[in-house]
Amino acid sequence: MKKLFLAALFAALSTSAAPAQIPSIDFANQKPEFLNLYRSLVQIDSTAGNETKVVDFLRTTLEAAGIPTQTFALNPDRANLVARLKGNGSKRPLLILAHTDVVPVQREKWSLNPFGAIITADGYIWGRGTRDDKDKLAANLMVMLLLKRTGAPLDRDVIFLAESGEEADVTGVGINFMVAQHFDAIDAEFAITEGGGAKLENNVVTTVNIGTAEKVPARVRLVATGQSGHGSVPRLDNPLVHLGAAVEKVGTWEPPMRLNDTTRTYFERLATISPPDKAARYRDLVIPARTVAAQRYLRQYEPGLYSMLRTSVVPTMLKAGVGANVIPSEAEVTLDIRALPDEDIAKFYAAMKDLIADPAVQIVPLPATRPASPASPLNTEMYRVLEAVSKRMYPGVTVLPSMSTGASDMAQLRAKGIPSYGIGPAATEEDANFGAHSDVERLSESSLYKFLEFTWTAVTGVVVHQ
Repeated sequence: MKKLFLAALFAALSTSAAPAQIPSIDFANQKPEFLNLYRSLVQIDSTAGNETKVVDFLRTTLEAAGIPTQTFALNPDRANLVARLKGNGSKRPLLILAHTDVVPVQREKWSLNPFGAIITADGYIWGRGTRDDKDKLAANLMVMLLLKRTGAPLDRDVIFLAESGEEADVTGVGINFMVAQHFDAIDAEFAITEGGGAKLENNVVTTVNIGTAEKVPARVRLVATGQSGHGSVPRLDNPLVHLGAAVEKVGTWEPPMRLNDTTRTYFERLATISPPDKAARYRDLVIPARTVAAQRYLRQYEPGLYSMLRTSVVPTMLKAGVGANVIPSEAEVTLDIRALPDEDIAKFYAAMKDLIADPAVQIVPLPATRPASPASPLNTEMYRVLEAVSKRMYPGVTVLPSMSTGASDMAQLRAKGIPSYGIGPAATEEDANFGAHSDVERLSESSLYKFLEFTWTAVTGVVVHQ
């Protein structure tokens, strides 16, 4: 009897000490529910100013599943929602977030109802927000539901944030509001959101981009002043002449090239999967004797990659004059400056002033829209899991850490010390013509389902006790 008791006790102890397993999910069985959630979200017209409509849907769905929610609103029509699944506290939380607002539509430009979430015969779901950002929002929502249903043993809290105002947060209703006034509700060790994706070629995913850095908007106005006068009398202090010379200088300026961990790794890996001529140029970027020629080629033929090499300066708006026969007393141009994450912007403005070298032209910085933020490291648990999941789901894939030349709400999180990573569904090159903000925004239904599996596997890879 004693031997039987000891054997039973040993077995019980062995079972309790065994590592928990990530719950197995039959993703085929999840398709109908997930598709319904996704389409329901797309069908809500949440053009900036109407985000609370989405929050109401999310609250109802989450609370029906037994997941409590909190609503935070600076503007009652533009609320943010937070839900949290509690872990055992052995690790700091994971934040999964997506924005609820979408950009406006011109309905006459759309061949289908932009808020219909219509599925066409070729397997695409059409609608505003299908790519930006309700695919991520729906995937995050479904992950929360599955974690709750399966009772997954969590080492971390999982925080779900549905934020407003990402597309047009001029009044600070979204991430700026949450970071400034409710940061304790979203504070986490890592965050994942939009800002990445995968490239699909001949039905095979060949690359996965994981967003790890982004450039910082640092816009300015160049303002030239002089004496106004009659257009029939040339003047040396004509502001348009001075401004034109300044625009030519900054528009052709090449600030110093500087690679960081993200962009260096990006070009190294891109070279391994590129045709020989392109691969050679990407490798030449770090060879002093060849880098100038490589950069010149990228500037002309691959400007998107060229922009990843340096802080960029692009004139975008001109304003001057009241009449064809009047010399204006003032003229201005707006420069869209996108700074590298580690750029000392004060020193950059000083260098630009030296370049212009004209006391008649003043540099007037515009209010910052996003804070300067460091690149997220490539050696964190979150990045390693994202890379491992990519390789496991898509054998033979090349994973590219990427720096966006645009901007996202990861900037505010990175500035607060939260390494943040961008992910997204797979798409073909042709799909780029049907992307975010277009009048033909759409997403492949099959890519949507694979993205749910990717998100689930990545989230559970860092939160489930193993």
